[in-house]
Amino acid sequence: MNTDTRSSSQPLELYQTEWCPASRRVRQRLTELDVTYLVRQVPVEREERLELLLRTGADSIPALVSEDGIVVVGEEEILPYLDRRFPEPAGAEAHRLKATKARKRELEEATRCLAPATH
Repeated sequence: MNTDTRSSSQPLELYQTEWCPASRRVRQRLTELDVTYLVRQVPVEREERLELLLRTGADSIPALVSEDGIVVVGEEEILPYLDRRFPEPAGAEAHRLKATKARKRELEEATRCLAPATH
């Protein structure tokens, strides 16, 4: 049975937000695994997450829906699910290194912005 969604006509769906650290880590792992997925942005307020609740049965993020309807909720469940499902391609380490450098640069820039003025 081929479980690689890269050959599937229906990609994975990731319910997430840009500000959520767990969502970022799941997006990063999907990128490392070279998996195609759709991003579904969810509202900040849990009581406004009706689409998420109807589709996944949960109101928390991240939530992943597979092409065959399997729902996996939470980073602690999603990351092992992805690792069981998809072999790690040769370029995964290069993605990890690039992401680490980008996060370091982002933190350095944020630190400079927060530093008190010296003039």
